[in-house]
Amino acid sequence: MTGDLFSSPSDAAVRDRTLGRADIEALRTDGVPLHLVDCDLEDADLSDLDLTGAVFERCAMRHTKFKGARLDAVRFISCRGAFADFVSASLGEAVFTSSDFNNAAFRGATLSSAQFKSCKLTGADLTDARMMDVRFEETLLINAKLPGHSFRKQKLVRVDFSQADVRKCDFREAVLDACSLRDANVSACRFEGTDLRGADLGGIRLIDAAPYRGAIISREQAGQLLAELGLKLG
Repeated sequence: MTGDLFSSPSDAAVRDRTLGRADIEALRTDGVPLHLVDCDLEDADLSDLDLTGAVFERCAMRHTKFKGARLDAVRFISCRGAFADFVSASLGEAVFTSSDFNNAAFRGATLSSAQFKSCKLTGADLTDARMMDVRFEETLLINAKLPGHSFRKQKLVRVDFSQADVRKCDFREAVLDACSLRDANVSACRFEGTDLRGADLGGIRLIDAAPYRGAIISREQAGQLLAELGLKLG
């Protein structure tokens, strides 16, 4: 995906400005979504605003508050939003591309059909988020919190769940291609029919293997388990 795909067809983008809540409210025009490029929104409180369909390109959003905001179909392209607050926001069909939202809070947010591609979500908190059909690709979820989410039948490519809290997640029949679950909390997860042959399980040991019951693993991964019993694959 490229920036051109999400850009406004008009040349009405607001560029290179530092904006607060009053500025955003003044810029909103009925029926015309905002298009901000290279703008500074750090620490702005945009809680509860209707920003449906807005496009944010290369914007600074550190500590920006979107709590309870309506952000359906919004595009975040190459944005930097460490510690941004999306608590209880509506992000249906939102697209995050090449953006850094480490330690952002998405607790209780609606993320149905949202997409994250080539993003950094290290330490992000997605606890209790409504996440139907959310797609992650080439995304860092290191130390993130997303318990209870369903990845059933998805193909996950280069998604890093290292040290993440994925308790009670449903990975049934999913394919994890070049993904990592190293040191993740996978207690009570479901892995029946999951293809883990391309996943980094962190040197799987017998003591850690129980949560992966029913998964498909590689000969190398099986060899690691058998080695603990002093056995070798023939």
